[in-house]
Amino acid sequence: MSRAQREKIDAMLREPRPEGPRSVEAIRAGFAELMATMTVPDGIRTSETALGGHRTLLVEPAGEARPGTILYFHGGSFVFGSPETALSLTGNLVTRTGFRAFSLDYRLAPEHPFPAAIEDAVAAYRALLETGADPAAIAFAGDSAGGGLTVTTCLAARAAGLPLPAAIVAFSPGLDGTRTGESMDTKAGIDPLFTREGLEYTGAMYFAGADPAQELLSPAVYADVTGFPPMLLQVGTNELLLDDATRMAARARAAGVDVILDVTAGVPHVFQSFAGVLDEAGEALDRAALFLTQRINAG
Repeated sequence: MSRAQREKIDAMLREPRPEGPRSVEAIRAGFAELMATMTVPDGIRTSETALGGHRTLLVEPAGEARPGTILYFHGGSFVFGSPETALSLTGNLVTRTGFRAFSLDYRLAPEHPFPAAIEDAVAAYRALLETGADPAAIAFAGDSAGGGLTVTTCLAARAAGLPLPAAIVAFSPGLDGTRTGESMDTKAGIDPLFTREGLEYTGAMYFAGADPAQELLSPAVYADVTGFPPMLLQVGTNELLLDDATRMAARARAAGVDVILDVTAGVPHVFQSFAGVLDEAGEALDRAALFLTQRINAG
């Protein structure tokens, strides 16, 4: 493992930040500035389109794409982030799989709290299906809050009578709004990015008074995932949200769902974003790409 690389990234993420709660505008600007430093691979082309009435960034291989579609949900605690901040992730998935990816610009809290993001994700998926796309050739992928959306969008799509996609890939997914995982305490101070207080601050914007003790806000605790497509959950050991992924994997396994829990030691939240500067990031993306090509080919 690349100890020096991991230590450099950890130190960077621990650089001093302003004290106290920041405004939504400051949070959004700071995140966009951080993600603009990530390496976007060559060999892709992007264009703007729309799915379900919402702006969507289409990321395609520079050459001919393989049959298959990734519907991607960016991270950002449902408060910040955009398809552009996730471009290092979508770009790497596209170059590694040859599939096209639609990265959805879903509505954000506090302007649009729960369940707006889920509604937008279902609308985008429905729009894809209405174009004639085969659900067996579609995978959901996402990071952090968007990783949570891969699961909750499946729950909402199933409730709406839609067929489920071929696969789910979630990077460091947020899957428990109740914040009851043991790692919320055991990884405090080890996680260089998150604190419980910070998660509760942005979480309150998204919940807007809704009880998090429900499947669409805490699927790792409350969801029935029987009949779900195969899932790949990738997470690092240095994360407050580690147990969101471990408990989701246990829940999927108990429901008879094919699930891979892929845990990498000593890396932070959504470490895959650091592809090009962290060896483990590229290796994890390679595993995610292999999973996607196997599942979509099987479909």
